[in-house]
Order: sequence, then structure tokens, then C-alpha cells
Amino acid sequence: MKNYVTQKGDTFSSLARQFKLKNEGILKTYHNLHCPPEDVMQEPVPGKTILIPEDPQLMAEKIEPQNMAASSQEEATENVGSDEGDSTEETPQNEEQSSGKTEQQNDKEEKEDKKEDSGSSPHEGKYFIVQKGTVQCNQGFKFPKFKVTSHQKHYWNDEEGNADYLAVTEDDLQFDPAAQPFGQCKLKPSSGGYLPCAYAPAGKWQKTYEKVKVMGKSCLTEISELMCSTGGKITILKHGQQSEVGKSQVAKATTQEQQVYNPVVDFDEFKEDTRDTDQLYYS
Repeated sequence: MKNYVTQKGDTFSSLARQFKLKNEGILKTYHNLHCPPEDVMQEPVPGKTILIPEDPQLMAEKIEPQNMAASSQEEATENVGSDEGDSTEETPQNEEQSSGKTEQQNDKEEKEDKKEDSGSSPHEGKYFIVQKGTVQCNQGFKFPKFKVTSHQKHYWNDEEGNADYLAVTEDDLQFDPAAQPFGQCKLKPSSGGYLPCAYAPAGKWQKTYEKVKVMGKSCLTEISELMCSTGGKITILKHGQQSEVGKSQVAKATTQEQQVYNPVVDFDEFKEDTRDTDQLYYS
């Protein structure tokens, strides 16, 4: 692995492209698994060091230049043929202009339709947050859990009504522990070190999922954020839910990538052990 000191404007996505990794998830997971607890990040923090994997299996595949050249040559040939065909045809100028405008309008309408169809919510594919989920502040050092106070009614993926799985909403602004939930505050340096965290929420949670509400309150997902009046930005570290993996997903998983997420597990051996079972495995 190699170290990289993050700059302003860096994201996991841009760094994954810069270091030619398959995707941002691999970079983020690799760093958070191998770094000290205080350096765990949801997004790069300028000035902090990120651990970059160098395993060839995690690198993006390269496009062969020969194929691109061949493709360009074919396109050029087609264009030449098209130009020759156009030169032999005699079409009134007015009809050509009318046809061109019609094609442009059709292309514009098709692009607008595709844009509407492809428009998806940023919450798509994200987990809802439960009470035992944890948060992080970019100016703090500790990672407290939630304390749900907005309701005692709805639970995510728990039929028994375990309090750990209470749905977190935009009004849930308390954490466990309540006092100095993030330890010390980087925005309050002193001669003896950083002063204790004085958490004070600046309004409600932002970037909540407004389409799903509990008692009229929007639910939190992994992209939700909360600002502290001291100046810190609070984001989700862990959603708190259990994810279930069936043996079919295990069989289809790529061993090299799974070794990044679970470096102490022999994934090939794990595949063999789960092949003849019907159990679910939890993470």
C-alpha cells in the first residue's frame, strides 16, 4: 500500500479514478479497515492520510489502444461513405433544413426523456439508520450511537421490537453517550490539548429521505448529515442494520475483492464450507 495526503476537493470517487482503482467502495473500505480508528472516514478530510491499495486485482481494467484505433477507423470509413452518398443526392435546400430541424427536435426530446428516466434518488441503494448505528464528526475523535427520542413505534428489520433497531428520524438529535459524545473538539485547541466536545446541533438532520416518514418525520439514510453549531459536520459511520448474505451471493462473489473487506478470512475455503448449506450469514 501507499500513503496519500488528501487535498481540498478530493473525494473517494476522484481518488479511485486518480489511482486507477475499480471503484470508490474498494478504496474507502480498504482505508477504513487498515487505518487507526481515529482516521476512519466517510469522505476524505483535507490534510489526513489515506491508505491506497496497490493490489493489481483491485485496479480498473485498461482499454486496449488497438481496439480504440480500429473503432475510430471504422467510424471514419462510415463517415466518408456517408459523405459520398450525400454528394450524389439532390435534395431541395428547404427540405433539408426542415428535416434537420425535425431531427434536432426529436433528439432533444429523446435526451429529455432519458434524463427523466435515469433520474434516481441519491438515497437509492442506501440503508436506513437504526438506533445502534454510529456517527462521526469531522472535528471529533469518538463515534457515539444514536438515542431515538422522536418515537417508539417503528423498527427496521426487527420483528421483535428490539430498541436497537428503532428507525432514526430527522428529529433524533441525541447520542449515546449524551455528554461529550465526540470526545474532544479539534476546533478548540489549547495549550493542554483539545478541549472537550460541546455538541450543539444546528437544526435538524439534512439530506433525509422525505419519501419515507415515521409519524410525519423523515427517516435518515447513510448520506444524511447534521451540522454542529461549533462548526463540525456529523455524518453516518455505520447504519447499524444486519445485512444478510445467502449462499448464492457467496458463490458469485470475487475472492480477491472479498479479501479486501475480510483480510483474515480464506474466502475460497468459506465458499466451500457454505456450498452445501442453506444458512444465512450475517455481517
